[in-house]
Amino acid sequence: MKLAKTNNIPLDQFINLALYDKDKGYYMKKNPFGEDGDFITAPNITRLFSEIIAIWIITFWKSIGSPKKFNLLELGSGNGEMMKVIDETLMNFPECYNACSFVIHEKSNYLINEQKKNLNSQKFSWLKDIEKINSNPTIFLANEFFDSIPIKQFFKKKNVWFERFVNLSDRKKAEFNEEKIDIEKIEKHLNFEISKNQKVIEYSPDTFKYLRTICNIIQKNDGGMLVIDYGYADSKMHETLQAVKNHKYSNILENIGDSDITYNINFHSFEKFINQFKEINSIFTNQKKFLTSMGILQRAEIISKNIAFSKKADLFYRVRRLIDEKQMGELFKVMLVKNKKNNFKTGFQN
Repeated sequence: MKLAKTNNIPLDQFINLALYDKDKGYYMKKNPFGEDGDFITAPNITRLFSEIIAIWIITFWKSIGSPKKFNLLELGSGNGEMMKVIDETLMNFPECYNACSFVIHEKSNYLINEQKKNLNSQKFSWLKDIEKINSNPTIFLANEFFDSIPIKQFFKKKNVWFERFVNLSDRKKAEFNEEKIDIEKIEKHLNFEISKNQKVIEYSPDTFKYLRTICNIIQKNDGGMLVIDYGYADSKMHETLQAVKNHKYSNILENIGDSDITYNINFHSFEKFINQFKEINSIFTNQKKFLTSMGILQRAEIISKNIAFSKKADLFYRVRRLIDEKQMGELFKVMLVKNKKNNFKTGFQN
């Protein structure tokens, strides 16, 4: 891992090194998804999840006037599992399928190769810079994407703001420390007031760049973005930084490059940021309400009619993992970013 001239770096730079260093970064050298990886995402639990997303895409595509050409762009596609099932499902709806260009935005060359193995369709293309997308309407999918983007942390102590840094002078004994910062300068640069009524701030400069770019694209070309991620909607931010290795929490400063580092999305700050755009708004629900209102239980019933009891039990066990409030149903939130003139609410009728 190459460091700058100093060994004391802001938290987001440390996370960027740990996750995306060209040689030793966590996402750059292995496939962390599934039973054999460090964590399981919803598309790995049951293909029903991705089928439901595909059905949602068709209804949303209709809400923007069923354009003859549109882009379906997934941000961070993991091992390509979700896109694979969406591709297979949309084939049953030729009008939508023929209109669709499948695009994947992925930072990791290792994962791009994994995706290419999983997705042998000629319809797929990969795009490093989403600003270079064509002018057709674009539907963005972000399933557990934003939680993998490096964040900064700030703490308020006696009315003074401090930023969290990591000292890497000794790689085996990495340490947190803090440096005083001017929060107003940061807010001026962001053009966004983030510190009001806060004692802790977690935010990702790159996330706000993505949101700005995507909102501009939706305003200009039409479309929308479906965000599915774990997080919370309080106006007060909490400290939520965590590392995961072998499906268990681990120490962020240990196993650098061998653990995933993640955090809970503060959807209230997303909403506030999106509200800056005159023609864009967002609607919000949790994963349980979204999937059940999209008919996941009825779909499971239909599929399970002619299968063995053990397979039926396994299917419903997997669906429960997605919608149970004590598992993913409440922890995972779903947000749609769209043009205000589009009154679409499918999946969000709370």
